[in-house]
Amino acid sequence: MRELVRTNDVVLLGAITALLDAAEIGHLVADAHISALEGSIGILPRRLLVIDDDAARARRLLVDAGFAQALRDPE
Repeated sequence: MRELVRTNDVVLLGAITALLDAAEIGHLVADAHISALEGSIGILPRRLLVIDDDAARARRLLVDAGFAQALRDPE
């Protein structure tokens, strides 16, 4: 799996995961439950991972949707 986004903005993460769901791109939000350890203050970012084979398509989708600035390593 490849990391595309790292953020603590849950609204941004929700929008991106909705796009990936609609495009049927396999993904995983890692560290989603870390807030229990940090006291729910939202300082630790969550990581959005996509399947290696879908990484290029997911990257194009996010750029086309206006989320290029959220990508971990913009190309």
